[in-house]
Amino acid sequence: MEEDGTLVRADDPKSSESCRLYFKSLIKKETTTVLAGYQVAICDKDNKLLFQMKGSLHDSATTVLEAELMALRRGLIEAVRLGITHISVYCDYQTIFELVMGRSVPEQQDSIALLMGDVQRIRQQLTSSIPVLVTEDQTKFAYKLAMETVVSEISINMPLAQKMTCPICFDDDLEAHQMFSVALCCHQFCFECVRRYINVGLMEGRAFGCPHFKCKSKLTLRSCYNLLTPKLREMWQQRINEESIPVVERVYCPNPRCSAFMSETELSKSSESMRSCIKCDQPFCINCRVAWHSNLSCADYKRLGPNPTENDIKLKALANQKMWRQCGRCQHMIERNHGCSNVVCRYRHQLI
Repeated sequence: MEEDGTLVRADDPKSSESCRLYFKSLIKKETTTVLAGYQVAICDKDNKLLFQMKGSLHDSATTVLEAELMALRRGLIEAVRLGITHISVYCDYQTIFELVMGRSVPEQQDSIALLMGDVQRIRQQLTSSIPVLVTEDQTKFAYKLAMETVVSEISINMPLAQKMTCPICFDDDLEAHQMFSVALCCHQFCFECVRRYINVGLMEGRAFGCPHFKCKSKLTLRSCYNLLTPKLREMWQQRINEESIPVVERVYCPNPRCSAFMSETELSKSSESMRSCIKCDQPFCINCRVAWHSNLSCADYKRLGPNPTENDIKLKALANQKMWRQCGRCQHMIERNHGCSNVVCRYRHQLI
């Protein structure tokens, strides 16, 4: 149940204007009781405060997720009462963002499902309500205001929220907001384990299914975006780009210090077989997939055998130093940095 708090109103917004809703709950655990409350702030498109309120949450607000959804529900109710028709809902909690977007579905008849039913029904009274996942660098004044305001300390006699356990690392002291929920199946894991799982998957070149045993749900870059470092995001996006192009059209720069990914169709022709890397601008042979062999045709280059060019000699020396292996089919150098001795190149050719 919710209890109204103090209302602070500025000028009424125009119904045609797009506003912003910020909401935050606070649960403070004590020995046998829990203090729970919420803060709601509604701002105009320039983040000027239009409406603010705070209040207590009790009875069913036993978890952070439930408290956050109650705060969201209250904020949407006030937006409708103010006559607002267009609003952006700013979330800092990924699980709520996934639920509001419809990417995650709560279990039937549990408290989360009931709260989400309320939230979605209220949203239908608005012309538009767009959820926005807020990152630290995007935090604005009004969002800080909503987070920093201390809610009324009303003691609530209820059991402490149940801790959650990550099924990967078995950490059993986790709050609900510390868990990542896979959108389709709702299996939950701690953020750190999901981040490591994705990192290893990117290094090994395998697809990202739900880490739960035999689960066939898939992870997406969009749903995991805020868990990842910029480097991991870039690697995953490159994987997506690669998989969107047929294998026979994929090209990687043969310069070992570059290895940029390209498509044959985006490379401009310098000659019948010479192309230039779009990243390092070094010329290479599109047929032989090696650095450009000046004054040699592809047939002559392949016949050269024991008389390699100067660039070939340098590449072989570097490969020996770094213990790289060369795929006999695509000719790319491959580095084994961990795992078993079974090595697979980018074209899925196996080197035994």
